[in-house]
Amino acid sequence: MIEQRQFYINGEWVNPVEAKDHQVIDPSTEEPCAVISLGGQADVDKAVAAAKAAFPGWMNTPKDQRIALVEKLLEVYKRRGAEMGEAISVEMGAPIDMASTQQVGAGTWHISNFLKAAKEFDFVRPLGDHAPNDRIIYEPVGVAALITPWNWPMNQVTLKVVAAAIAGCTMVLKPSEESPLDSMLFAEFMDEAGFPKGVFNLVNGDGVGVGTALTGHKDVDMVSFTGSTRAGIAISKNAADTVKRVHLELGGKGANIVFADADDKAVKRGVLHMMNNTGQSCNAPSRMLVQKGAYDQAVETAAEVASKVTVGNAHESGRHIGPVVNEAQWNKIQGLIQKGIDEGARLVAGGLGRPDGLNKGFYVRPTVFADVSNDMTIAREEIFGPVLTMIPFDDEEDAIAIANDTDYGLTNYIQTQDGSKANRVARQLRSGMVEINGQSRGAGAPFGGMKQSGNGREGGVWGIEDFLEVKSVAGWTNDAEPAE
Repeated sequence: MIEQRQFYINGEWVNPVEAKDHQVIDPSTEEPCAVISLGGQADVDKAVAAAKAAFPGWMNTPKDQRIALVEKLLEVYKRRGAEMGEAISVEMGAPIDMASTQQVGAGTWHISNFLKAAKEFDFVRPLGDHAPNDRIIYEPVGVAALITPWNWPMNQVTLKVVAAAIAGCTMVLKPSEESPLDSMLFAEFMDEAGFPKGVFNLVNGDGVGVGTALTGHKDVDMVSFTGSTRAGIAISKNAADTVKRVHLELGGKGANIVFADADDKAVKRGVLHMMNNTGQSCNAPSRMLVQKGAYDQAVETAAEVASKVTVGNAHESGRHIGPVVNEAQWNKIQGLIQKGIDEGARLVAGGLGRPDGLNKGFYVRPTVFADVSNDMTIAREEIFGPVLTMIPFDDEEDAIAIANDTDYGLTNYIQTQDGSKANRVARQLRSGMVEINGQSRGAGAPFGGMKQSGNGREGGVWGIEDFLEVKSVAGWTNDAEPAE
């Protein structure tokens, strides 16, 4: 049993003001794997005070020095990547091979991309030739509260922490209490890299306790949150009284539009993408829209592919998918599968209960529903599990209408060999991101959504800008340019 009750505040590991034990459950076994402490208002006050005190010095640290510390962080992260993979696997159920590659690799990817963006980023810029004595200064927002989810922990921690650090913000991180071990390891990395005291702080806690204390705190200037839309709404309301900036990366119900002229692997690619990370991704292509001429074959293919997806213990090596994160999530998914059956969708793969041979652990059968209409519950709600819904459509106009008929707007997908059609549809989809024919977004591309999928963008230059204010200065003396 791992015991990690301390918090990282002002460059030191400190005991909570008031101990409140919380067991971290291994979803593969349903057994406790660690004990942490959940913080309270007093712990938050200490962490925020440390970040506030450190802010002036960090804000005025030259850009090159901030970059150098992030480069050291990347070195430590790579060297200790195996530890990180093990932590993620045991706490949230990503199979160890997947955790060690995709989950850990997401952090390496984002840190590297931020370094490239930072080196090319001008924090002081001229307004234009028409105003030679005007300058635009990009200045850090201040103290940032960073609240991260359990499903892709290092993906989100690095997107927030590294962007904030490069921007010159100081911060308090509250990771999910479901998957805190990776973030506590990351705090060790930040310490080993040599970040000044108070720049980075970590307090464990739940949303009601530490989350509420942080998002409403008068000395927190910005909140960057990734999680459910429901929680994002609550955070926005709590933060409103102090008029702080709120960045939200929320849920999704992505449409994967498969036209009749899609390539032969489009359906298989979509099913496997949906099942990756056991369906626990906000940008999962959870609604597969298929043109009617290709629909019957697509349903047959999807059912066959899903039936071959294996499920197993996260501690075992292999290409299987693991459990979902906890009992509450397992029960929610079971309820939505039942809802799909009750509302008349056709179950063609998977279904209720655990997969054969797995009677303990939060395992879900890879499930596919066909003949779904877009008004059914399973087409409207984010299931956050390995459950795919298939919806037929007539033509391009119909596909766009169905895809956009959702409260969400994070990522949509297009499968067609007609480049003009793909581009045309991409422009009309109301989502922050669109991926065509399995093409992943490039290094440093912005991540974020529209509508109830949130606001703001993470990654690359856009991620850095999210932690910056814009200051306009007139009467600048050209021969006295300060160092960035």
